[in-house]
Amino acid sequence: MQTVKAIAWAFFGVRKRADYDRDVAQLNPVHVIITGVIGAALFVLVLVLLVNWVIGSGIAGA
Repeated sequence: MQTVKAIAWAFFGVRKRADYDRDVAQLNPVHVIITGVIGAALFVLVLVLLVNWVIGSGIAGA
């Protein structure tokens, strides 16, 4: 769960230096990479679904 939290803060670009240092010391780099890839894929999927919804609803074609 700590890895997911660290990746979520990284996506926002906001992190305290002390928290960053603690994460670097404690987190497994493989877990960070896997979690980051999954997070990025979910982000892209949400954006695609949002765009499809907006286009399908007729809001964009007004």
